[in-house]
Amino acid sequence: MDAIDFVSPAAPFASPDVSFEPAQATLEPLDGTYDSLEEAYRAPATEDRSLHSGHGTALVELATAWSRLSVLGTSVDVLLGDQVLSVLCTGPRHRPRHLCYVNAHSLNLAYGDDAYKTALARAHLVLNDGVGLDLAARMRGVRFPENLNGSDFTIRLLRLAAEQGWRVYLYGGRPGVAEGARERLCEEIAGLEIVGACDGYGDDSPAQIAARIREAEAEVLIVALGQPQQELWLDEHLASTGCHLGLGVGAFLDFMSGQVVRAPGWMNRLGVEWVFRLVQEPGRLWRRYIVGNPVFLWRAWRMRTAEID
Repeated sequence: MDAIDFVSPAAPFASPDVSFEPAQATLEPLDGTYDSLEEAYRAPATEDRSLHSGHGTALVELATAWSRLSVLGTSVDVLLGDQVLSVLCTGPRHRPRHLCYVNAHSLNLAYGDDAYKTALARAHLVLNDGVGLDLAARMRGVRFPENLNGSDFTIRLLRLAAEQGWRVYLYGGRPGVAEGARERLCEEIAGLEIVGACDGYGDDSPAQIAARIREAEAEVLIVALGQPQQELWLDEHLASTGCHLGLGVGAFLDFMSGQVVRAPGWMNRLGVEWVFRLVQEPGRLWRRYIVGNPVFLWRAWRMRTAEID
């Protein structure tokens, strides 16, 4: 089996050392000196732009303010991938953290779905996935420092899980998909411990699934139920699973199991993976991309214009 095609975290549209120029956009800086990055994440802004532990040891240095940018009414964190991993390595484990990826399709859904928008607002981290988010940010004079593509960044996160000894559970996909992804991921990522896998098509209730995950003593939960179902599931049930981190991953398990062929690396780096997926499944995805992408950009432009006015 081919090795996992891991795309470099550097985005094609923004370099890590890019400076942020808010222009019309209003960013919400999250800075200061706290006992953990988790505490800093929820704290009000201060003048200090570096984050430190209570013992004075620098955990991560933010070259720019750790901020959120509102895109179509959803707050998206403005962070490098390494900074996200630093956040996940610090802070208390007794409180579960929900990480979400959002792209143009996600925010189109959230635009008209209050329950989904609320789940995203309650998530601890909301990460930008795809060129659509960057275009929306650029309209407002801001650039995301890195494209945190969900499939690529989840690999980075699972490598971190292996290094930290975090036990992982896979939930979702068609029958056999989670098990297939489990086999490949364990082959490709040394030291990764996946303690369970189940598909998303069984008859078990969410409470029964959460109990099964808790019994496996998992610490990281990967959920692949599609958007917005996976975010809604995690928002309601993550705390019951006993995991300290949960994330929705869309088609990630399909890619890892080999059930769905992923776009070539060069398409991922250019942010046009959606074109490849559209060719694969035109009947299912034409509305999402052919209609949805222009609608997203129109909504982003309209909101930007309203801010100027």
